[in-house]
Amino acid sequence: MEFMSLKNISKESKINLLKELDYDSDGEFVLNLDGTKVLDRYMEVPVKIDNMVILSGSTIILDNNELSLSKYLEEFGEDDL
Repeated sequence: MEFMSLKNISKESKINLLKELDYDSDGEFVLNLDGTKVLDRYMEVPVKIDNMVILSGSTIILDNNELSLSKYLEEFGEDDL
C-alpha cells in the first residue's frame, strides 16, 4: 500500500477530496455537510484543512498529531492501514 502526504496538495484539491468523501470546508476547517466543524475523533478539536489526515481504507478524518494517530492504531490496528 502506498501513502501520500496531503501537506503539498493545494487547498482547492483538499476541498475537492473532502467533497468526494461527503465532507466540506470553509477554507480553514473540515466541515460536515450540515456545516458543523469535524472534530478529531480522539482529541475532540476542530480539524483544520491544513493539518488533516485521512488514513488509507478509512474516511475518518483526524488532526495530524501523534496522540490521534496512536489512538487510531490502538483502536483499529495497523492491519487496517
